[in-house]
Amino acid sequence: MSVKSAGAPSPTEPRAVIRSLRWEDDTLLLTGFAHPQDRPSATRGSARTLLVLRRTGSRAFGWVSTSPVYLPESTEDSGLAELNHDWAGFTAAIDPTRFRRRGTWTEGEWRVSATVFTGLKRSQGGFQGHWCGTAETPPAHWVADDVRVVPVFRAKHLRLRVERIPVRVRAAVLTEDALELSGAVDGRVGRTAIRLHRPEGGAETVVDLTADGAGFTARIPLAVLTGGAESDEPWQAELVHADGRTEPLVVDERGGPVTGQFPLPGTADLLHVARDRRDALELAVRPPVARVDEITELQDGFVLGGSTPTTGQGPLELVLRHSDGTAELRHPATATSAERFRVTLPAGTATAGGDRLPLRMGVWELLLRTADGTERRVTVAPAAFDALPAAVTVGPKTVKLERRWLDTLFVDSSSVLTAEERSAFAQHRLRTVDYPAAGHGELREAVFYDVFGGRGYADSPGAIHRELVRRGVDVEHIWAVNDAQGQVPAGVRTVRVQSPEWYEALATSRYLVGNTHFPDFVERRPGQVVVQTWHGSLLKRIAHDVENAWLADAGYLEALDHETPHWSVLVSPSPFATPILGRAFRYGGEILESGYPRNDLLATGDDALAARVRARLGIPEGRRIVLYAPTWREDQQRDNGAGFRLDLQLDTEAARTALGEDHVLLVRPHAHVREPLPGAGDGFLYDVGDYPDVQELLLVADVLVTDYSSIMFDFAITGRPILFFTYDLERYRDVLRGFYFDFETEAPGPLVHTSSELVEALRDVTAATADHAERYAAFRALHCVLDDGKASARVVDRMLAG
Repeated sequence: MSVKSAGAPSPTEPRAVIRSLRWEDDTLLLTGFAHPQDRPSATRGSARTLLVLRRTGSRAFGWVSTSPVYLPESTEDSGLAELNHDWAGFTAAIDPTRFRRRGTWTEGEWRVSATVFTGLKRSQGGFQGHWCGTAETPPAHWVADDVRVVPVFRAKHLRLRVERIPVRVRAAVLTEDALELSGAVDGRVGRTAIRLHRPEGGAETVVDLTADGAGFTARIPLAVLTGGAESDEPWQAELVHADGRTEPLVVDERGGPVTGQFPLPGTADLLHVARDRRDALELAVRPPVARVDEITELQDGFVLGGSTPTTGQGPLELVLRHSDGTAELRHPATATSAERFRVTLPAGTATAGGDRLPLRMGVWELLLRTADGTERRVTVAPAAFDALPAAVTVGPKTVKLERRWLDTLFVDSSSVLTAEERSAFAQHRLRTVDYPAAGHGELREAVFYDVFGGRGYADSPGAIHRELVRRGVDVEHIWAVNDAQGQVPAGVRTVRVQSPEWYEALATSRYLVGNTHFPDFVERRPGQVVVQTWHGSLLKRIAHDVENAWLADAGYLEALDHETPHWSVLVSPSPFATPILGRAFRYGGEILESGYPRNDLLATGDDALAARVRARLGIPEGRRIVLYAPTWREDQQRDNGAGFRLDLQLDTEAARTALGEDHVLLVRPHAHVREPLPGAGDGFLYDVGDYPDVQELLLVADVLVTDYSSIMFDFAITGRPILFFTYDLERYRDVLRGFYFDFETEAPGPLVHTSSELVEALRDVTAATADHAERYAAFRALHCVLDDGKASARVVDRMLAG
């Protein structure tokens, strides 16, 4: 080990992150990146990283060379649009034998920092750990029977501690009245005891440790551990030496598992024998968890095996819950014994319509739900740590099993974009360089379709596509799909939203057809036709007609004013809507009064399709279908900003009791609402929020329940009954949105204000709607006059005219 004086660090510290640490044989292998925050590292060799090791409390230091690695995640991590750091990655190997002196392991700590050279400039700084996996909780490694090297991140540095462990816990056995610990002990250990304490609660107890020079035993009475049963704060264990010194009591599982959960007499809680991030023993009385100790990768998912005491009677479910609270998936698990379970975890999901899609992007929490509804956290046993991360590829996505917070198992579904594509730097270049450059080339005979920012094949763009195909128009069909969460018909090419091919298609397709806002950078080229179909008829006020702060505060109206001049034509569903659309959007271009293409299906009907839809949904024959499709509330945004809350208001249990024998209830939240529907999937309540096309749901619905949603205009084409659940009518009308007509006197169905009134109306819809026949006819005459089944043809005629 060289001994030199340390040089003065650069005033500008680099951004330095360790993404993974693993031990191979007795060598610590690191992968990470380091780069200055004010200069690029875009080419191989543009940034060179040297690891510097300094011994705490000493002038001794050394260095470790690294090998450059192409790691575009470095650029993504920076979040900077101006700098590329794709070649900031590195790998390094640290041989811990260099920490020995004269062949003997010497306790101490070594701080690992980065020195980054970019040209003639140098920057120095510490490392941070990645947010999950081995870099969040680095693994310790035994280099001798009583010596280990422990990587930890502390005070903005990676530190490697060489520790001599005199007492190692190698077994834990629960008896009738005590937890008995045993293990190895250094022969030089003198009189020693174990102190248990709860840092927050202040509780403390000391138990004797009996050592014979080769091993030790200690007996902890259960009465001590369960005495503070009102608290689940763990007991921390440490050795107390005769001279007053203390040190953690370390768990050593090299010879087999020590940690686990053990049943306690007289309580449903268990004694959890665990280890913390430093491998120190922790004891806690808590509810049971599911501990996964077997992980097998399949082609399209994983098989998990594990233990959870008292699996109970009845079915088990593995629940995946998105970290933002917007989705929940359930998979059946099998209890293979009283304390073992096994489950297949697909890397995808099935929609309400039966389509198989990859798991939506993001982090998914895992829970094991027992028959009584109790949810148990899913952890991973130390024996399975080395099996992580486990990864499978599904379409354009990678789905990984990983751990964080030491032992919490979770699923991480990646973006469909590669790291090179999704960084701020790459997106800035695609928007400002590649998209404008593609706009200078020739337009190609292609139609680019977008539904709600890439949600899939549906709505008026879908109807326009079908009309173009029916006519045999010689154009390429390109569909935007976000996060692989949609399927398209044969003959349609999909492009990933924000991918290079997506930008290129927006710039070069002769026709752009969308039902919501186009990206803010899109500018209509000469010869390009931009068709804005929009997505709803007009009861509630929209755009500039809305007199509240929610839209203005979000910058929505400014973005709208930039977008509308680039539309070639705006589709209107009716003569009533035409002047409103022009005024609300402040749009001076052409408005095509054609009717909505999506409603051709409802105007003409399709019995064969209706039968297929019922079959896709799994609705038994003879059941009356109630579709509940409420709109969203601007003041109900979720706290984390991920969509809007599902404020259902409808008492689904009461509806099930009153209607369940011969009805089914389909719930279709608005596209902006992102929350799971509790209780769905029981044969009565169906969550159809991810069904691709709501028009197909309207085709099969016997009765519609809505509030102020524009879906009422579509369903009125069928002539079937509509009930309006208007529990917040005054607030919605007077505070949130306002209406374009007197809804209370013109609605084509009764307005009910409570859940009980709604359920009662559904019991006899004919009686509930008997007084609204004239209103219904007047409503259709005003708002559905263009719904003759030929709207798609009128829009396509205009679109192809250029």
